[in-house]
Amino acid sequence: MDMTNLTARRPYLLRAFYEWLLDNELTPHLVVDINLPGVEVPLEFARDGQIVLNIAPRAVGNLELGNEFVSFNARFGGVPRQVFVPLAAVMALYARENGAGTTFEPEPQYDDVEANVDIEVTHEPKMSVIDGDGETEHTDGDDDTPPPKGGRPALRVVK
Repeated sequence: MDMTNLTARRPYLLRAFYEWLLDNELTPHLVVDINLPGVEVPLEFARDGQIVLNIAPRAVGNLELGNEFVSFNARFGGVPRQVFVPLAAVMALYARENGAGTTFEPEPQYDDVEANVDIEVTHEPKMSVIDGDGETEHTDGDDDTPPPKGGRPALRVVK
């Protein structure tokens, strides 16, 4: 069978190495090329065109290691974010503790990255960042009254 007709190995190897790292109580980290189309990561944490993402179960929520993409929810600097990475952008998976894992070799299925951008169209963000520091409008006209100050929290036993 012609190798160009086969499906990409990367999603299967990614899931296998991820499970192997977890079985050995290691912390899986994903290395992503941020310059490819469709990558949705917090760019403020990227360096040299790459970002390293901790994808351990305790660090992420709703992790999906699909055949076309990796997606999950996580907090970056305390701010919840949705991460979406096409598999063409996944460069490596390794353990933080000892570097065990793998880098992914180029595959013909990912040579034409533009063909894989159609997953971007079907992807809808499941979470958005809400900035609670912004000023709100007061419609009651009483702008001079400071907000009530909360006292020290207390518990009371009710019988």
